[in-house]
Amino acid sequence: MNDQHTAKAFDTDLQDIARMVAEMGGLAEKQIADAVSALAKRDTVLAQRIGAADVNIDTLQREIEEKSVLTIARRQPMAVDLREIVGALRLANDLERIGDLAKNIAKRVIALNGEFPPPKLIRGVEHMTDLVLSQMKAVLDAYARRDDAKAMAVWRGDEEIDAVCTSVFRELLTYMMEDPRNISFCIHLLFCAKNIERMGDHATNIAETVHYIIEGRPITDQRPKGDTTTIAALRTAGDR
Repeated sequence: MNDQHTAKAFDTDLQDIARMVAEMGGLAEKQIADAVSALAKRDTVLAQRIGAADVNIDTLQREIEEKSVLTIARRQPMAVDLREIVGALRLANDLERIGDLAKNIAKRVIALNGEFPPPKLIRGVEHMTDLVLSQMKAVLDAYARRDDAKAMAVWRGDEEIDAVCTSVFRELLTYMMEDPRNISFCIHLLFCAKNIERMGDHATNIAETVHYIIEGRPITDQRPKGDTTTIAALRTAGDR
């Protein structure tokens, strides 16, 4: 009877951790959508709210870490149960980074201070965002359902985001060359595009973790990546 009670308590712990990861995923999705909406609508009030809301994602990450450490200490899980907890920790880390990247976009909206590019230049960024949000929804669903096929589809879908990012970069570069007055807001937009591309990378990381939780081994294939050499320099600069 005592063993049954212990097993049930452990299952409850795992369910609590999975629920917090799902909640964190929902918040991260909202942050992405709100950040790009703020950019498209020149909404600095919404951009400021995104910065404030990031605290909720950070708090959930800490709660997942604390619950996971306590569960490992109390239950001493093995094999698949341990993978569940380690996987949740990895997912929480990627989701926290996605929240930070959304916050970075919000900071760009505030920095633009009313100086915004024509709507046609935002379209490519919005298209990238639609792709990333689709990947996020699919990979979080794959985690909830333990659906390895769906996770692998996300893992293979990162190339499309990279291709759109490269296309946006070239379009913005052309716009800057046509008129130097465009340079300031185009550079802000470039960093926004790069942040969205990196969100796609984190969605792919999550897909790898879901595969690890289900199968008990990492993906050994080379990750498919599009050509982003033209914007590689933005990867490090964008965090400044």
